[in-house]
Amino acid sequence: MNTRTSTALAATLAATLALGAAGCSGGKQAGGAGEGGKNPAAANVGATIGGTPHKGGTLTVLSNQDFTHLDPARNWVMSDMDFGTRLLYRTLVTYRAAPGTGGGELVPDLATDLGTPSNDAKTWTFHLKQGVSYEDGSPVTAQDVKYNVERSFSPDLPGGADYAARYLAGAEGYRGPAQGKHLDSVKTPDDHTIVFELRKSFAEFPYATVMPTFAPVPQAQDKGPQYDNRPFSSGPYKVDSYDRGKKLVLVRNDKWDPKTDEVRKAYPDKLVVVMGLKQNQIDDRMIASQGADASAVPWYALRPESAAKVLPSAEVRSRLLAESQNCTDMVQMHTGRAPFDNVKVRQAVQYALDRDAVLTSSGGPAFNDPSTTYMPAALFGGKQPDTLKIPATGDVEKARQLLKEAGKPDGFSTKITVSSGDKGRGEAIQQSLGKAGIKVTIETVDPSAFYATIGDIKNRTDMVYTGWCPDYPSGSTFLPFVFDGRFIKEKGNSGNHSLFRDEATMKRMDEIAAMTDTKQAAQAWQQLDGEILAQAPAVPVLVRRWPLVLGTNIAGAYGHTSFGGQLDYATVGLKDPAKSQG
Repeated sequence: MNTRTSTALAATLAATLALGAAGCSGGKQAGGAGEGGKNPAAANVGATIGGTPHKGGTLTVLSNQDFTHLDPARNWVMSDMDFGTRLLYRTLVTYRAAPGTGGGELVPDLATDLGTPSNDAKTWTFHLKQGVSYEDGSPVTAQDVKYNVERSFSPDLPGGADYAARYLAGAEGYRGPAQGKHLDSVKTPDDHTIVFELRKSFAEFPYATVMPTFAPVPQAQDKGPQYDNRPFSSGPYKVDSYDRGKKLVLVRNDKWDPKTDEVRKAYPDKLVVVMGLKQNQIDDRMIASQGADASAVPWYALRPESAAKVLPSAEVRSRLLAESQNCTDMVQMHTGRAPFDNVKVRQAVQYALDRDAVLTSSGGPAFNDPSTTYMPAALFGGKQPDTLKIPATGDVEKARQLLKEAGKPDGFSTKITVSSGDKGRGEAIQQSLGKAGIKVTIETVDPSAFYATIGDIKNRTDMVYTGWCPDYPSGSTFLPFVFDGRFIKEKGNSGNHSLFRDEATMKRMDEIAAMTDTKQAAQAWQQLDGEILAQAPAVPVLVRRWPLVLGTNIAGAYGHTSFGGQLDYATVGLKDPAKSQG
């Protein structure tokens, strides 16, 4: 395609993605779950609660865990990305700070615009704003963005978004900027211009530059893996202290210039993240909202067991956010090991799984929607198809028949790894598979170590319970990341936890990625979803909401649809800063 066609494609894509976002977070769909279309958790979907914040005070975040990563080269967990990119560092492009469908709109951040494509969208040029500084007053440069993109390839910095590895020309075999090695496909002709040369056309590239990979890191500040403990701020806050697993304190970065930033409001003077608390205690404290907790927010979603304390109370419900995560929870099976190298064994798991039981263990239909496909409903125009027609409660007899055909008439024993916060879901999976003769042992892992554990492909269990969120509303940011076998890593493996390697599937992914008609591509991704589902490398289970009960002194709060429903830390603050403590 020529340059004019490429520009038109980008405009068409933006319109298509806006429609996709509407399908994900529109009030009608969100409020449709539950009895009679009245979901008691959906009252504040697409809304901001608490009014407009006042500047000042301390916002406290109560957490059961540490962050997985705050280093922008490694930060690829939705909530962590929200926290890092809204508070500590800026990216070339970001999402608008708005509730509902408005949160799906791209806006410039470090860059002056959303990038300029050329060479059939294989070349993208961004110009950086003037006057953007780090916490020491030194200027943010294009070379700093290039350096962080390069360091994201470093073997000692695993876990980050791999768009650069997938799309940059000449990236094969690159292992970071150690010993002065750099990527020729990222050019910085001056301090305020950065040019990316891609190996294939990619009209969606601006969406990739929302990722923390495209935040700046000055080479002089890089401390390798230790950078995780003290990112150098280009955002409105900087790290004052960080005691891993216990407390993180952020204070204002007085070198941040709000005139250069249309997204971040930076209302609180300070943010204090208190870690290591028990989740049930956090839920109870947020529901009560007494004293200092009135100026607090929870980090993690409300426990399913706490729903009975929240939903009956109109006052507590008025402080409840429950946006859809737009992410699919899955049971992923190691397709490279017996017995899961046998498709009939994997299909037996598909049929044995009682999705209703897992949904109930997750808080019921107020906080979850069942899933019949891998991609969420937003990527199917608002409603997932049900091609397999497996009952939501499972089909034990069909599962046993498949096991018999696979040479496992007596079933087998296996292990599943779940985050400690998903233990109840793991037990529901264990019980339902057990009815078909599949005996499952559950291994729980602390959330902060979960992705590192399941990303170690030599030492992980044969089954894992995890999920995937599209980085933006396109099938290209879902299926290739979960099922393309060419990007599997021995450590720090992300997305493809079934270790699925299928040549026909990968060839089809490349064909769809090359399509210039976005409607045709969307339909092709939908069809491919069903084709992979038939091979059963993973079992889709549910799409969660992200329920958060906020303190009574919190204002400017909404769940951001592009960050999995997590609170948007760009805009949240306090009604009365004088009432906060810390």
